[in-house]
Amino acid sequence: MVRALLALTLMSLLTLAACAGSGDHKPAAPVGLDDPAKKDIAMQLVSSAENSSLDWKAQYKYIEDIGDGRGYTAGIIGFCSGTGDMLAVVERYTKARPTNALAKHLPALRSVKGSDSHEGLGQPFTDAWARAAVSDPAFRAAQDAERDRLYFTPAVRQAELDGLGALGQFIYFDAYVMHGSGDSEGSVGFRTMREQALGTAKPPASGGDERAYLNAFLDARVEAIGREPSHTDTSRIETAQRVFVDKNNFGLDTPLEWKVYGDSYRIDRIDAE
Repeated sequence: MVRALLALTLMSLLTLAACAGSGDHKPAAPVGLDDPAKKDIAMQLVSSAENSSLDWKAQYKYIEDIGDGRGYTAGIIGFCSGTGDMLAVVERYTKARPTNALAKHLPALRSVKGSDSHEGLGQPFTDAWARAAVSDPAFRAAQDAERDRLYFTPAVRQAELDGLGALGQFIYFDAYVMHGSGDSEGSVGFRTMREQALGTAKPPASGGDERAYLNAFLDARVEAIGREPSHTDTSRIETAQRVFVDKNNFGLDTPLEWKVYGDSYRIDRIDAE
């Protein structure tokens, strides 16, 4: 009887230990830029450089020629008539709203691609862009979708493959926004910058140090800006992204403080909607 009780007690203890050991105590996975709150931080950072404002949602209606040789620059990440991403936005919008006021400008947008021309566009086009941004959620959704398709998603996916956290994912995204994925006339693309960085340091996915690799990538980007006639200022790197790297803030955690073009910015906290 005693032996039976001892055996039963032992079995009970082993069962409890097994149950305790079977619980999921794995540390939470690092939060990446796909997280809505982190993505909002990324958009505020981009907007501080592109629009001198943290209010990125106010930029859907923005449109002007900034004299960089790319025609009109517009919207939440600076879609350009000369590079073709503005055309992609209007084409997507027209699929959702075939009779929209921008649709009639599609032939002109196709014609000016690759140039800084405004031919066939002008004020009727810029006014229609601003009105659509204010009045039609489908147009704002088209901008969101093309931002993600052309810039955000490929940048974040490559950063994940390289083993980078939210900061590195943002650094890739901002490079995509400003320079595009590949080289073009007068512009050095993201892929060239990454190849140059890989020649200097290994990314975390290959056993490298995250800080060293990100600094190598930022060095490559600064060099690229120096070779582009349409860009000269490097403050979005040296007094913003480099600051976060130097603080080892690889999770892009708030609070964040940085400067762009000499203007100071701060994000204390983001609550995702």
